[in-house]
Amino acid sequence: MKTMQFKAYGGPEQLVMAEVPTPQPGPGQALVEVAASAVNPIDWKLHSGLLRWVRPVRFPATPCFDFAGEVKALGPQTTGIQLGERVFGMLPMRAYGAAAEYMVVDAAYVAVMPGNLSFQEAAGLPLAGMTALQALRDQGRLVAKQRVLIVGASGGVGHYAVQIAKALGAQVTGVCSTRNIDLVRSLGADAVIDYTRNEAMSQHGPFDLIFDTVMSQAFSHWHPSLGRDGVYVSLLPQAGLILHSLTLPLYSRQRVRFTFAKPNREDLAYLGGLAQNGQLRTVIDSVHPLAELHAALQQGQTGRARGKIIVAVKQ
Repeated sequence: MKTMQFKAYGGPEQLVMAEVPTPQPGPGQALVEVAASAVNPIDWKLHSGLLRWVRPVRFPATPCFDFAGEVKALGPQTTGIQLGERVFGMLPMRAYGAAAEYMVVDAAYVAVMPGNLSFQEAAGLPLAGMTALQALRDQGRLVAKQRVLIVGASGGVGHYAVQIAKALGAQVTGVCSTRNIDLVRSLGADAVIDYTRNEAMSQHGPFDLIFDTVMSQAFSHWHPSLGRDGVYVSLLPQAGLILHSLTLPLYSRQRVRFTFAKPNREDLAYLGGLAQNGQLRTVIDSVHPLAELHAALQQGQTGRARGKIIVAVKQ
């Protein structure tokens, strides 16, 4: 089978197409013929060496965590999915390898695809969708009628977060650039802040939850807009934020928390249900064939993608 592999740490120039044996599923696993995958910031960060002291990579390494495709074989004691089913899911952070024609995955990280989604739409959903869901629901404890600010509302995680927050009954304000205002409104945002125009934050908030998917501004920039019992959730545990998370409880009811996607079938099924009901859609920024994975990663590194960057594995 064909797969894209990094030969060593570095940029997309380290990517090569390789021919490797098709893997076989073990107990509790499924063999999936991958139709589409997606790239996320974690992909280029891992393989560039940026995270080598936290999460070292063994080479050659096939990148990507997200996948959508068809079940072609089941290992012993595999339950919850059937041969021939169209499925989607996310490999756990200790593994990767979805940029390939076939892959094996534990059944616990797989769910049946919503019937109204294409493979490419479904492939964009797992990592970014579960990150958004777990940030809002688990870390932010978001409930109906609360006010939430989503920073980076047109990005991969952010565009899902807007829709999930609306599905949870929240009042949503999105932060994006001028060119993305209409998109964010179309996703259901009640209000949109254009960060390029330096709009006064005092006109908005206070917010029960601020979900920062970009982390381009210090916590001090958002802190005045956080409510008395508000929670600030970040995707990246930077040193300064870790300090705030430890010291805020000493004098305030506000909290700083961090989120990391934990793949599981239940959350995939929840997201799939929202998509099936028309409450959640994938905005696709661009689609790249498997052989041009390098271009997909380069697009991701710009930080300018609207929605998800998709890899079409099966043409």
